[in-house]
Amino acid sequence: MPNELDTMNRRHFFRSSLALAVAAALPYRRACGAGTAQLSASDLQGLRGALRGALLLPGEAGYNAARRVLIDTIDRHPALVVQPSGAADVRTAVTFAREHELLLAVKGGGHSDAGFGTCDGGLQLDLSSLRGVRVDPATRTAHVAGGSLLGELDHEAMACGLVTTAGTVSHTGVGGLTLGGGYGRLARRFGLALDNVRAVDIVTADGRLRHASEKENADLYWGVRGGGGNFGVVTAFEFALHPMQRQVVSGSLVFPLSRLKELLAAYAEFSYHAPDDLYNDFIVSLPAGKDGVVVFSLCYSGAPEHAEAVIAPLRKLGTPIADTMKAIDYVAAQRSGDKTDPRTDTVHAHTGFVDDLNSGLINTLVDGLAPHPQRRAILFFQHAGGAIGRVTPSATAFPHRHATHNMVFNVAWPRELDPVAHVAYSDGLWNRLGRYTDGFYTNEVVDEPANVVEANYQGNLARLRALKQKYDAGNLFRLNANVRPDAA
Repeated sequence: MPNELDTMNRRHFFRSSLALAVAAALPYRRACGAGTAQLSASDLQGLRGALRGALLLPGEAGYNAARRVLIDTIDRHPALVVQPSGAADVRTAVTFAREHELLLAVKGGGHSDAGFGTCDGGLQLDLSSLRGVRVDPATRTAHVAGGSLLGELDHEAMACGLVTTAGTVSHTGVGGLTLGGGYGRLARRFGLALDNVRAVDIVTADGRLRHASEKENADLYWGVRGGGGNFGVVTAFEFALHPMQRQVVSGSLVFPLSRLKELLAAYAEFSYHAPDDLYNDFIVSLPAGKDGVVVFSLCYSGAPEHAEAVIAPLRKLGTPIADTMKAIDYVAAQRSGDKTDPRTDTVHAHTGFVDDLNSGLINTLVDGLAPHPQRRAILFFQHAGGAIGRVTPSATAFPHRHATHNMVFNVAWPRELDPVAHVAYSDGLWNRLGRYTDGFYTNEVVDEPANVVEANYQGNLARLRALKQKYDAGNLFRLNANVRPDAA
């Protein structure tokens, strides 16, 4: 028998008329079909009874925390939230969403710029209770629950003197980062996070739990490594780990904005020829109403005695405003950007891959960037290349192996201001910068049209579409960088 509190919450739920208007929430509703689903009290009672984890409804404790994602301007209200305790609960939730034609959002770390981890009127699968990392030092592998955060993986692996590529912000979800690519401070040395995936357990749209590896469901194994969340919910990852000393040399060299053109040209040459064990982002930061700065953000993971020789060309650029380079624990370096990551508070963002930081790009950037009294802007180049580029584009579903850098441009302003002028500035500058890009990082998709998102998979699209048709013909998993099972 349901208790009195359950009964009151269900009554409140229906009195509030939170019927599930699925069609209105679909980002690609023309392609995915339309319809309105209604849930009865018995439907919810049956779902609650089938779960070991929590089912949260509007008004219940924990619901508001679960529905929110990292970008606080995204304020959506799912009709129900499932917090699974394991793969069995994930299967139950996926089956329930499919059978009741509910929009399904899967939340890991909640970092999606588009807010794909939450939704209005559908079912949110919140993986925050599905976390844990087990490291096997003998086989150099990590077994990671699907809702885990990168910091958990770093912490457990480094305790054994092992690492794998795990982003640059510790509270990022392992699943979201890995399935779409997985850049990080070690990617040039050990490849993208997805290049280190040896196997996954994944719940597909039919509610089945499948194991995918080189030897089992190899087509699905290929697709999840770069195809994002298109094929299901990964409940467990197996990662290859690599030996590495605990201490790295990391920090920033900060210079005045007035030297931007000179420094960016120097960075281009330096970054092309950097060793694989050096990761170096180039950041242009323009705070509102303040002087901007140029930042070289580095992490050297090679032999400590070689660190100064590696960064010597940057030392020749002159005395910086600030120099925070030092020997530091790798796990601490991974946490160092948790509160300052520019992607966590952006209002308007653009991203694109580049393989040539040429004079045209540099001049366009220098001419277009300028401080503003009310608007803050950050443009940065994330260092790629190295081991990332030595994988053929068709080896995994991630095709952008050519890129030497990922260029990201974020603009933000106070919410009370009219956004029109700020959006126009952002879009206008990006229209000029974008001509120097080739594709973009699917983990940073926001509101690009469906055909643009699909074209970004380049030569891998046809194979991905065939996999989508095989494993998710109804496009249940569509809150992502979506591949439609049938071209519309």
